[in-house]
Amino acid sequence: MATEVQNQPVDQKSLTSLVTGIVDDFQDLIKQQLQLTRKEIEADFRKGKEAASLLVAGLGVFFLGGIVLCLMLSHLIHWLASPAGTDPAAFPLWACHAVVGGVLALIGGGMTCAGWKTFHSIDPLQNPATEALKENVQWLTNQK
Repeated sequence: MATEVQNQPVDQKSLTSLVTGIVDDFQDLIKQQLQLTRKEIEADFRKGKEAASLLVAGLGVFFLGGIVLCLMLSHLIHWLASPAGTDPAAFPLWACHAVVGGVLALIGGGMTCAGWKTFHSIDPLQNPATEALKENVQWLTNQK
């Protein structure tokens, strides 16, 4: 487009053709910026889905750890209420539940924290393409 205008003789160039070339180039620039913004938003959306799945999985494991810890409490009460020496095991059942529940709770808590941090690191409004688009729109609206 701009090459067509440059190849014309000087007397055939008109102000309208120059303005038309500038407007067409500007429209192409806006289209490209919108495509770039769309790609960056899609990437943020994909990152958000990954963070949400990690968060949900972490909460599930944390919930499972809480259930096992509740079982641990019931076995602890049973162990405390039973007469001394009735449990032949070296490691009581409530302690086994405590170990498993504690490990599950720690893993679930870690996964939940990682998902939460990833989820909060996403800011779709603060990307370079969006900022450039805002500047172009502001420049267009301030022209007189």
